[in-house]
Amino acid sequence: ILTDPVFMCGPILAKYLSLPFVFFMRGFPCNLHYEAPQCPSPLSYTPRLFTFNSDRMTFFQRVENVLVSLLERVYCNGFYEDAIKLSSEILKTDVSLVDLMNSASIWLLRFDFVFEYVRPVMPNMVFIGGINCAERK
Repeated sequence: ILTDPVFMCGPILAKYLSLPFVFFMRGFPCNLHYEAPQCPSPLSYTPRLFTFNSDRMTFFQRVENVLVSLLERVYCNGFYEDAIKLSSEILKTDVSLVDLMNSASIWLLRFDFVFEYVRPVMPNMVFIGGINCAERK
C-alpha cells in the first residue's frame, strides 16, 4: 500500500490486512519520520522545527530544543488521538503512533538530503528530492 503518513488510514489498513506499506511523504511533524524507523537524531545536535537554531547550539538553545521536542510529542498524540483509538479498535490491541509507523517497508522521502542536517538514515529510507519542484519561468 502506498500511503501518506499524515492520514493514518493506510497504515491501519496495511496492519489489519498484514500487507507491506510504503510511506510517500514530504515531512512529518514531531520528527517521527526519523524516530519511527529508529534513526539517530540527537536533540543536542539536530534542531527542532520552528526553533530557528543551527546545529551549533548553546546550552539554553539545547534546553529549548528538548522542551520543543516534548511539546511536539503532546501535539502529535493529540492530533492523531482519533486515529490511535480507531487503530486500537480495529486491530484489537493497544497501538501507539510509533507502532503504526515503524512497520513501514520503505520510506520515500520527498525532500533532498542536501537541505537537511547531516544524520544517518536507515536503509529503507530513500530520498527522492525534486519530485515537487516546478520548472521556473
